[in-house]
Amino acid sequence: MAKCIIFCAGGFTGLLFPIEKEDFIIAADGGLTHLETLGLVPNAVIGDFDSLGYTPDNATVFPVEKDDTDSMLAIRKALSLGYKEIILYGALDGPRLDHTLANLQSLQFLTDRGGIGYLIGEKHIATMLKNGALTFPKEAAGILSVFCMGQDASGVILQGLKYELKDGTLSAGFPLGVSNHFIGEKATVAVKNGSLLLLYNRENGFPEREGSL
Repeated sequence: MAKCIIFCAGGFTGLLFPIEKEDFIIAADGGLTHLETLGLVPNAVIGDFDSLGYTPDNATVFPVEKDDTDSMLAIRKALSLGYKEIILYGALDGPRLDHTLANLQSLQFLTDRGGIGYLIGEKHIATMLKNGALTFPKEAAGILSVFCMGQDASGVILQGLKYELKDGTLSAGFPLGVSNHFIGEKATVAVKNGSLLLLYNRENGFPEREGSL
């Protein structure tokens, strides 16, 4: 299935997977420089261009004073075109912590609207899980941290990990799910009610997802 690939202005160390010809590519402001490095031409260029420093030809330009970040503008564009899987490069390792946090919130925005999103950083991947389950293969390695987003997440299952949890509750007010570990077994993360933010090592790629519990 075709995906939307968004390039943001943060740190970028290369593609995790090849971009297919049917994928839709968006450059969000300074993310255009990453595409130029790769020799790729975006399907759309969006932003206020305060990061890039100039306005590219054929760009969709927004004012600096706006409610949406450039990343959010790109996500809205992707959703309006019907894309459900959206991958963002350069959205985790930028110089501004506030924009990194904004991108994590943007994952929730995307998930609430039925999409699947991934922020691919230089060393880590962040993704969101809402009212469902996902699994990592036994080959997965390193650290997996799981955080509650918003209201308490109930019916949480952490299985096949160093620290397991069965029908538990995670709260946004306490980081109980930080620094879990893969142990060479198939690992499952599930939540019956609520949203979980997962952060794990980039080399583990994308987990398999299941529908609502």
